[in-house]
Amino acid sequence: MSASTPINNPGDIAAYPVANKPLLTLAVMGATIIQILDSTIANVAIPHMQTSLGATMDTITWVLTSYIVASAVAMPITGWLADRIGSRKLFLGAVAGFILASMLCGIATSLSEMVAFRILQGICAAFIGPLSQTIMLDINKPSEAPRAMAIWGMGIMIAPILGPMIGGWLTESYNWRWVFYINLPIGIPTLALLWWLLPSRPIVRRELDRFGFAMLAIGLATLQLLLDRGQQEDWLQSWEIIVELLVVVAALWMFMVHQLTTHRPMFERLLVTDRNFFISLNMMLLVGMMMFGIFALLPPMLQNLYGYSVYDTGVLLAPRGVGILLAMFIASRLTGKIDPRIIIFSGFVMTAVSMWVMTQWSLNMDWHLIVYTGLFQGFGMGFVFIPLNGVAFSTLPMRLRTDGSALLYLFRSLGGSFGISIMTTMLARNIQTSHADLAGHVTATSIPTLDLSTTDRLGSLGEAGLQLINLEINRQATMIAYLDDFKLMMFLLIAISPLIFLLKPGKPAVGPQPAMAD
Repeated sequence: MSASTPINNPGDIAAYPVANKPLLTLAVMGATIIQILDSTIANVAIPHMQTSLGATMDTITWVLTSYIVASAVAMPITGWLADRIGSRKLFLGAVAGFILASMLCGIATSLSEMVAFRILQGICAAFIGPLSQTIMLDINKPSEAPRAMAIWGMGIMIAPILGPMIGGWLTESYNWRWVFYINLPIGIPTLALLWWLLPSRPIVRRELDRFGFAMLAIGLATLQLLLDRGQQEDWLQSWEIIVELLVVVAALWMFMVHQLTTHRPMFERLLVTDRNFFISLNMMLLVGMMMFGIFALLPPMLQNLYGYSVYDTGVLLAPRGVGILLAMFIASRLTGKIDPRIIIFSGFVMTAVSMWVMTQWSLNMDWHLIVYTGLFQGFGMGFVFIPLNGVAFSTLPMRLRTDGSALLYLFRSLGGSFGISIMTTMLARNIQTSHADLAGHVTATSIPTLDLSTTDRLGSLGEAGLQLINLEINRQATMIAYLDDFKLMMFLLIAISPLIFLLKPGKPAVGPQPAMAD
């Protein structure tokens, strides 16, 4: 694409105007959605992959772990690569690589092949997320940024909800390989549109902080491995987890010290010293914990405790996506008219209230409360995401958008890993605790229909009776454990929400804009 005339007017003009913005927006969102979908769509197909690839229960988890680790390692260098080879080339290469990796995952015949292709897919996915956000900001006027972030946020927030439902339907109706093949009919037209319309930021020959990147890559890869395998290995009871924890602390400590002392840090220090961006990073960590923590808990809860099918579970979770869509649309309209901190705080309050309602759930309720709570919770999430992204970038120079997007995206992903790990660990441990508490109250007087002292005389009938009692105790204990997780998230939201008012409302940075480059 030929370079366009530089835009020197510091007014309300897009950094990189394009001829067909709606079509380019559609293409950018298509790439974003297939990338986000792949972070959750493969989960439900894991049992089928295990049989087909001849893997064990322990080794098949590497299909998920390899993708997460590869994405975490590659994401921090998004800004450097975009400057080095051009954002257009990087985004096109990432989308093309993602489509190719998806096809290879679909035809994989062994676990080693699948893991190798998932690593490639994770690396490409790492660049698509941050660059898509940067592109949406670059091709829209500053006054249109809230609406652009609303459109982008819809894909980011809704795709994880739809992933398990689409994955379950494809696996049950066709084959687990279609979980990956589905990316091709969406990705190929998307790539053609991007090739036609996508502009590029100018190439900047900046040096990569190799030592900083090495320490950050080691720290993030080991952290993701620790979070993914912690519950399986019983955390600090395992030497593997202890060693991984020591590596994480050492690598990230050296990275931080190096960033503070070197003359050419991997990330400009303004990304840390800018109050809005730094607070937004930590808020995004919480958003990731909350969003992915809920997505990790609700599907197994609805399927195992309430007996819904995979498809019905997806339908029951869909209202949460509807709430997110409506709230993002409203938030984009309110941004610029109302203090964004009030919008974000309102979102956190609504989400906390929905969590409190979820702590009142019971095993004998019907689907109505699940739908209404999900819709209200979606409203809360939607009110948080768009204004938070806007405030994060409101005081940053335009040249730091790509690095800033990569960090925000990375922190959201780390928050998701933290949320899934913490919630599943607390769930497993609370089930054991609640089971012991409930079992202690099972006596002859609490079960008048069965004399516990005579069950051994009844033979198999008595043993079946005890098993039924134990199953019901397990069911009740599991429900209590889920409610405890919801309560933990509610308290976390209440504790962190006052920090929102440390943010300062700012105006989107405008100024002389560089020309587009090939």
